[in-house]
This record gives sequence, C-alpha cells and structure tokens, in this order.
Amino acid sequence: MERVILVCADNGEYDADSSLKELEELAKTAGAETVGKVVQKRDSLDNATYIGSGRLEQLREEADALEADFVIFDTDLSAVQMKNIEKVLPCKIIDRTTLILDIFAANARTAEGRLQVELAQYKYMLPRLHGKGAEMSRLGGSSSGGLRARGAGETKLETDKRHIRRRIEALETELEELKKRRDRHRARRKKDNILTAAIVGYTNVGKSTLMNTLSAAGVLVENKLFATLDTTSRAIKLPDGRSVTIIDTVGLLRRLPHNLVEAFKSTLEEAASADLIINLIDLSNPEGYEQSEVTAKLLSELGCGEIPRIDVLNKCDKVDVSGIKTDGKTALISAKMGLGIDNLLSTIADNLPVTGARLNLEIPYTETGLLNQIRESGTVYSEDYAESGTVIDAFVDIRLLSRVKIYSI
Repeated sequence: MERVILVCADNGEYDADSSLKELEELAKTAGAETVGKVVQKRDSLDNATYIGSGRLEQLREEADALEADFVIFDTDLSAVQMKNIEKVLPCKIIDRTTLILDIFAANARTAEGRLQVELAQYKYMLPRLHGKGAEMSRLGGSSSGGLRARGAGETKLETDKRHIRRRIEALETELEELKKRRDRHRARRKKDNILTAAIVGYTNVGKSTLMNTLSAAGVLVENKLFATLDTTSRAIKLPDGRSVTIIDTVGLLRRLPHNLVEAFKSTLEEAASADLIINLIDLSNPEGYEQSEVTAKLLSELGCGEIPRIDVLNKCDKVDVSGIKTDGKTALISAKMGLGIDNLLSTIADNLPVTGARLNLEIPYTETGLLNQIRESGTVYSEDYAESGTVIDAFVDIRLLSRVKIYSI
C-alpha cells in the first residue's frame, strides 16, 4: 500500500478540515494509506509553490522521515507549481483532481464511462504538460497506441500537445454519438409514457445499495468514493400498480472540478430528464445535510430545479431518529437493512406525475379491445365475469380515462 501525505493550504475559501477529511477518503479509495497531514494557514495561496518555499522545505523533510511515496495536494496545481514542487520533494506529487481522475479511471465499467474519464484526463493535463508529455501515453482507453514520434522542427512538448488535442477531438466526437443514442432512448421512454426516477446524492451515501434493495439490480456496492460511475436503470413496481424506471447516477462531491462535471454531464443528464429526483442523504454523516446542499446546487446547474424531488434519509439504523419528522416528500430508510422501503415506495408513487387512476369497471363483452388496452397499459388487480361484461379493479392509464368513464361502477 502506498504511503501518502496530504497537504492543504487554508486561506478561508472553504472548510479545510472537511476537505482534507474527504481527500483522505479519496486516497483510501485509491488504495493509499495516509501517514501524514499538513494544513498551512495562509492569507493567500503561493503562486509558485502553493504553500510557500519555507513550508515546502519542511514538507521535504517530513516526506523523507515518513518514507512517503506520494504527496497529495488538496487543490488543482498549475504547471508552474507542479514543476517547482517536483524540484524539492523526494517523492511523486499528485493534486486533488488527478487523484479523482485516477479513481474514476479505475471504476469506469462501460465504454462510455471510460471515454468520459479519458477525455477529462486529457483536458486537465494538457495545460500542465511542462515537458512530461511521454507520461500521457499511459492514459486509459487511448486508441492511438501512445504518442507518436515528433515531426521535424517540433519540440517533444509541442508534438505531445498536438496529438493530445487530436485525441480530445476524437473522444468528443465518440461521446457526442453516444449522447445522441441516449437522447433517442430518452425520447422513446417519454413517448411510451415510461416514468423515471433518478437516485442522486453525494458520493458514498448508499445509492447503489438502495438500487440493489429496490430492484436486486446487482449494482457494485463498496464503501468507497465513486464506486459507481456508470448509469444503471431497472424497472420496479409501485404500490399503486404503476411501473417506474429507477436510475442510479454517479455520486457528487464538493469542489468537483469543472472538467469532471462536463465529462459526466451526459450521465447526470439522466437526472435532468427524470420525472422524479430521489435525493439520498446519509443521516449518519454529520455533514449529510451540507452534502445535500452541494447536490442541490449541482442539480440546479444541470437544470433540474423544477423537477419534483423527495428527500430520502438513509442509514436510519445508525442514528437516533426519534426527533426526525417526515412528511409526504420525505422518507426515512436504511437501504442496507431494508427498513422503511414500503413507505419509500409509497412516497415515490405519491410524488410522481399523475398518469392514471385506479377504478372499478364493468367492461361490456363487446369492448374486448378496450379491455386489452387496459391490461397492456395499466395494471389489473382483480377480474371477474358478470352477465353483461368483465368486472375489473384496475389502474387505468390516463390516456384511456375518458373512454372508460362510462363503465365505472
């Protein structure tokens, strides 16, 4: 296991302690052991070394003493900062975004997920090359087979940048085609009146566990950040007889770099097109509600502000919930223990758009076509036969309500 030191410059811009705690979780997810933490209070960040040359010298001594393999900086380092820091420290350095990208690369399961990660990696590293372009050939998923030999009159750095720009263009083209295909699938769902509900929330709040509990979808469940990067969807039955397609989305994170938001926008767009947003909150985390605000802000940026939303308070088995009040837009559950799931399903049903009504009907035997339509588009709970027609208790699709009204019992 690689030994790492975490470094944060606290200039009051954000909660440094919380951010460093999150960075430690990210390092753990990447398979590293944190052996040291450094918080340097500063009025402003040092443009040359991030924490200042004097503190950097002290960090060099600490890295030697602790036998650190990596030093991870809780920021996005510029090319100049990386170059200056590398000259002083005896070990490898990595910044926050690069760490997140490495985790993304390790967890992407689908072809689209891998393409999104690779695009984000290239876009982030392009302005930070400073002569280390040969390392870019190791990025995952590249179909270019590494960087080619440079042309006459070009420096190695110029050649590397040119090839990376070409690869970025190719990746963007591939992802645009996949986006068009997904848009067609969405349009078909809307046309067929298929209801969708997207599970959203901060990373590691239990979205995949809830998905498993609701649908036995077999989604990867690990106590790690960003264990799920690719969208999974499954249809489930609700208490009122309707079906809804539940969509699991990538976990969100505070200070999520712009490139990452852009790269995974196509995945998050599933939430933007959903009929209902299931906002999952980790009750056992003291920062659970603060994390929920981060989620709400990112969803607002994606244009999801007007979509109906329910707040689902997860991990209720780990805390005292006696003082927590819920309403018609809130549900208290433990996805892992299966507690409160029936109430959650009812809450989902109550907050989805009205798509029909449950009715008792007597359909004349001459209207067998209408009866078949009710069966196909809705749910029949019971069926009996009377002298003049078929008596049913059914959830009837909204498109058929005007036609069946005269047969209501």
